[in-house]
Amino acid sequence: MEDKEFSSINVIPLVDIMLVLLTIVLITATFVVQGSIPVQLPQAKTSSQENLKGLSITITKEGLVFFEGRAVSLLELEKELEKYKKDHQVQILSDRRTIVQSLVNVLDILKRLGFKKVSIKTEVSK
Repeated sequence: MEDKEFSSINVIPLVDIMLVLLTIVLITATFVVQGSIPVQLPQAKTSSQENLKGLSITITKEGLVFFEGRAVSLLELEKELEKYKKDHQVQILSDRRTIVQSLVNVLDILKRLGFKKVSIKTEVSK
């Protein structure tokens, strides 16, 4: 048998692997972007542009409540909030077309549990 010398490297398999990896990254990135909860914030003439850190409660236009990105019932929300200190900052992202009662229910839970640092995130109207 005769041993052949390699005079060049075949890069086609490397290119195939890189394309597969690129495809996986793009598909994963698409799922991450679609995972956010769609909410159109209410508009206000004046709004503070502070990016506050803290707990996040989102209310969709259908009245669904999400705590830290996870769908919860009002009872589950209350149980989750009981685990936190009352001086935590709580930010409410409520859709402008939401049912007002859903927002009032969430605010009632926060008041009953003693949270004082509560803000409702808005967009600045132009």
